[in-house]
Formats: sequence, C-alpha cells, structure tokens
Amino acid sequence: MKKTSPLAVLVIVALTAILLYNPVSDYFARRGAEPRAVTARGNLAEDENNTIEIFRENSSSVVYVTSIALKRDLFSLNAVEIPRGTGSGFVWDTKGRIVTNYHVISDANRLQVTMADGSSWKAFVIGVAPDKDLAVLQIDASTHRLKPIAIGSSADLLVGQKVFAIGNPFGLDQTITSGIISALNREITAVTGRIIKNVIQTDAAINPGNSGGPLLDSAGRLIGVNTAIYSPSGAYAGIGFAVPVDTVNSIVPQLIKKGRVLQPGIGVTLADERLTRRLGIEGVLVINVSSKSPAEEAGLRSTKQYGQDIVLGDIIVAVNGVAVSSHEDLREEFEKLGIGSEVLLTIMRDDRQQEVKIRLTAVN
Repeated sequence: MKKTSPLAVLVIVALTAILLYNPVSDYFARRGAEPRAVTARGNLAEDENNTIEIFRENSSSVVYVTSIALKRDLFSLNAVEIPRGTGSGFVWDTKGRIVTNYHVISDANRLQVTMADGSSWKAFVIGVAPDKDLAVLQIDASTHRLKPIAIGSSADLLVGQKVFAIGNPFGLDQTITSGIISALNREITAVTGRIIKNVIQTDAAINPGNSGGPLLDSAGRLIGVNTAIYSPSGAYAGIGFAVPVDTVNSIVPQLIKKGRVLQPGIGVTLADERLTRRLGIEGVLVINVSSKSPAEEAGLRSTKQYGQDIVLGDIIVAVNGVAVSSHEDLREEFEKLGIGSEVLLTIMRDDRQQEVKIRLTAVN
C-alpha cells in the first residue's frame, strides 16, 4: 500500500481545521457575499404618486362580474351552473346599482358581482341598452361597501391626455393600466348591429375581462366605459375603445327608472333598406303610420296597396335640413334633438318636395 506523504497529511489536517472552525455561511460572508445595504428610497415622481392615488381612490369602486349559464349534464341530464364569462363593472350609486357592458351579461342565467373587499353578491339586471352596450345591475350590498365612482365629462376630452383603465383582465382582479387618448369620435358596432358613435380610442391596455370597467382621466373621474378592443388575436394590440361618459350619464338614469332607453320617434314603420335600394329611392320610405301618433297628426302618408298596384307613402329625405338616407341617419338626427322637440321633416310625396312640422315622442 502506498503511504501518504507527511506534507499531504499536514495539508488535509489544516483544511479540515479551517472548515470546522468557520461555518460555511461565515466563510462566504467573510468574502463579501452578505446582503448589500438597502439604499433609502427617494421621492416618487409626481405622475407616479398620481397613478397610485387614482388606483387607491377608485379600485374599491370597481367590481368583478361573473356571468353564469345553465348547462345540461350529458349523463344525468340535470341542469348545472357553469361560468360563462367574466367582465368588470363599477359602482354607480349607494343604492347598489352597478354599471357594466351589455355584452358581459347578455344570455346569462345568473350573475354574480364580487366587490373589491372580496365579498360576492347575487346581481339582478334592472335595465339594458344593447344599442349602446350598457347595462345596469342591482346588488343588495350595504351602503358602507358601496363607493360610487366620480363622474367626469367626455365633451372636452383631448387627444393625447393621459387615461387609466381599472378592471379584471383575464380574471386578474384589481388591475390598473395607463395610456393616452389616441383618438376621439370613433365608431364601433354594438351587438345589435347598430353603430355607437363618439367612442373614445385609447392605447391603455384593455384585454378580455376589462369590458365594463371604467376609463378614468388624470383626476380620477370616469370619462368612459371600456367596451371593446381591436385585435386579430383577441388580446391587447394597442387599440381599445370606451363608450363616452356623456352617453353613459344620459342612459343609465333611464335604465334605472324605466329599464330601457326611450327613443325619440314619430310613430311610423319604415321600409327595409334593401327594398328602397331596389326601388332606387333616396331617403326613408314610410310603410305604415301608427294611429294617434305624431306622424298621423302631421298627415304623413303610409304605403298603400290597391289590388296589384302599390302607391308609395311619404319618403323622408331630411330632418331640419340635414339629409337622411337610412334608418340609422334618421335615428341619429332624432336622438340629437330628443323627445319633445319639434322638427321640420322634408318629404317627397307624389314626386314633389314638401315640409312638415312634427313633434318627437317616445317610442319603443
């Protein structure tokens, strides 16, 4: 057997003594591996403090909306509840009214609202405006849990001003993102196919789950309700849209009071636009005039059929001098003027242009 040299024995003994005398942690600490001293934090930037304050003040007003649907079990044939979708919403008042998007709650069998404090409440729909993608829910939470969001204005918004979105993207509750107003007066299509006008475009990150949540200005005031994103993949791509708060503020009180939005009209049934195009008509053709309606009182004529002959009714071509060529044009002009307004209709009758004064009334 080969003998170990005296020098090797001495080295082994020395190393063993060093390791036994100094613990491993102390050994590395003596070589500078201990935690570094923490540098005192300086003051945050003014805009950082503002963002923190906006989230702190408004996050308790934002809720998580869960849409639950019934599905029949394949084997037992029993109906079971399954989550259908999620979205966001916000507290409108201390009476438990919650504002969200219509598309978040449409076709739901049951709705659940989760508050910022984690409490969950069964929600009931008290009013919807599908044409504007808005809905109002009711929960029975106590007043001290309900912090209404501050209402701003969308009439004086400027492209480039800073905005913040709070919501629950992908189910991640209480999330804030920031950006700017990228454009104003955009148009998007509601689930009903009608156009929503004056929409706010923003580059603040808005993803699935943000729908129904608030878009805030730098003062923490509501300026819009996040409703849609433009993205081929379905996720954030730098373009989001929000229904302006002035529209929200005019519709929500009607939904609370009536459960629906009362539209201004004159009491007529209009021809399908495909028919008017086939006939080469430029304007909106009246098919029927309702009894005791403003249209009947003003003497508007409906379309008549005599045997094989059809006599066209009045064709509306302008409202207060503004040309109209579709149902959407007519509705838009009526909405601008509002229920109770007296308007001047320009009509074509027997190939002659006439003007008729008529007062707008509430119609379904």
